[in-house]
Amino acid sequence: MKRNKLGQSDIEVSDLCLGSMTWGTQNTAEEAHEQIDRALDADINFVDTAEMYPVNPVNAETIGRTERIIGLWFERDSRRSDMVLATKHSGEGMTHARDGAPISSKTIPEAIEGSLRRLKTDYIDLYQFHWPNRGSYMFRKNWSFDPSGQNRAETIAHMEDTLGALQKEVKRGTIRAFGLSNESAWGLTQWASVAERVGGPRPVSVQNEYSLLCRMADTDVSETCINEEIDMLAFSPLAAGLLTGKYQGGAVPDGSRMSLNAELGGRKTERAFDAVDAYLSLAQAYGLDPVQMALAWCRQRPFMGSVIFGATNMDQLERAIGAGDLDLPDQVIRAIDDAHRSHPLPY
Repeated sequence: MKRNKLGQSDIEVSDLCLGSMTWGTQNTAEEAHEQIDRALDADINFVDTAEMYPVNPVNAETIGRTERIIGLWFERDSRRSDMVLATKHSGEGMTHARDGAPISSKTIPEAIEGSLRRLKTDYIDLYQFHWPNRGSYMFRKNWSFDPSGQNRAETIAHMEDTLGALQKEVKRGTIRAFGLSNESAWGLTQWASVAERVGGPRPVSVQNEYSLLCRMADTDVSETCINEEIDMLAFSPLAAGLLTGKYQGGAVPDGSRMSLNAELGGRKTERAFDAVDAYLSLAQAYGLDPVQMALAWCRQRPFMGSVIFGATNMDQLERAIGAGDLDLPDQVIRAIDDAHRSHPLPY
């Protein structure tokens, strides 16, 4: 499987990344460990988690459980050096972590120590801020996004403050690199500029939602990623399962994400189902598996570092792994772009 170097770091990650947010709710620890074993055997060396995982739902009883499950795997297995591990510091408003405190130089050491303890490791390869203190237009907030209440001076001061704390962690050896999540083009540019000015770790990645149904990153964010050497880590590349086709015609399979989250976080719209129909038809016309087509398309984007997918069973995992060897020809890419023009921003 192809490897990509993240930003200006020396960290190389596989084109595909194994997501973990179902481990501890929809998946047992044993199932999670089986997924990790299979992913490593398939040359997927990248696993992404967060201190707040699992989800569906997020609650006080389960927060941190996914990191503990990964820690049990590290305790059982000696292949820590074979895995690039990413986790995240929850942002302001996550009441189950530090009473919802915003990210700051004070919260970073505590959050890192908590993750290291649960993960049973002494270092984190990629440490990410889950969402900005100032807020984000991700998760369907783009429809009413209004940045006029932001305070630029406070934002820059926050960046200087937290980069200083992160640099101390780099020197301690607890983290290797720094990444962002749910960030904007302006935010990425400012983080890069501040890092160069104050000497903190420069961001090497940004984890934003990106899929055939959610292409907001195609313009300003992609330009920023290319010019600032910040690689995209796409989450929800299958649009919370919509692009598999399993929800077409009103179907809601038992144990599926829609059975737990009826609106799929605002993604369930009539226009979304129409768009999925178009992509399913396109895949059929070219003899492609729609899941593998969607993942391969993300892989081939010029600003992509890795594509994060999740699986709740081994059949889903095997299907996704198959996308690692699929390169879409130009005619399929052009057909996808035509479908996108007909079905833009369906949610």
